[in-house]
Amino acid sequence: MPAAPPTKQRAKSLATREKLIAAAAEEFRTVGYFNTDTNKIAVRAGYAPATFYKHFKNKLSIFLAAYEAWVAEEWRALEAADDDSETLIRTVLAHHKKHLLFRTDLRALAATEQEVKRYQNKLRREQVKRLAELAPDLAPAGDDWSTPVFLLLTMERVSDAIADGSAKASHASETKLITNLIKLIDSLRH
Repeated sequence: MPAAPPTKQRAKSLATREKLIAAAAEEFRTVGYFNTDTNKIAVRAGYAPATFYKHFKNKLSIFLAAYEAWVAEEWRALEAADDDSETLIRTVLAHHKKHLLFRTDLRALAATEQEVKRYQNKLRREQVKRLAELAPDLAPAGDDWSTPVFLLLTMERVSDAIADGSAKASHASETKLITNLIKLIDSLRH
């Protein structure tokens, strides 16, 4: 039997939650996790600060929801992109550049907050599975997921280094790094 449609109240509550997540994602993208608070997130979403706590326990809990939305947004972009390696890399890189502060704070929080680290690991496992679906030749043989994990982590970290300028500061050419990522993907695909 199909699930009953949500009540008007439930639908309104879900819409409020989504607005709060979108507002938080924008706050984290533009000013960073450490430079905002739950009141600013609620106000950005168009709600009184008390509304925030009807939907989220604290700033960290909405950060995790925003992280999940970030991953979903990246996958929508990847699924809409052409399948060639360069387009995929440039799509990931553009997403990392757009969300530089968010990604920087994610790395810091994952290093200091076990809840964030556990959630990051959960989402990475899901990403690796989706990566194998997107490029079936990367699917693991048996239980060894080393190849898609290697690709995901390499793409993620190199994209972050390009986005935050640390690659350039280390005298690495963005063009050459992208070329190397393309070669890596192509070598793993064939």
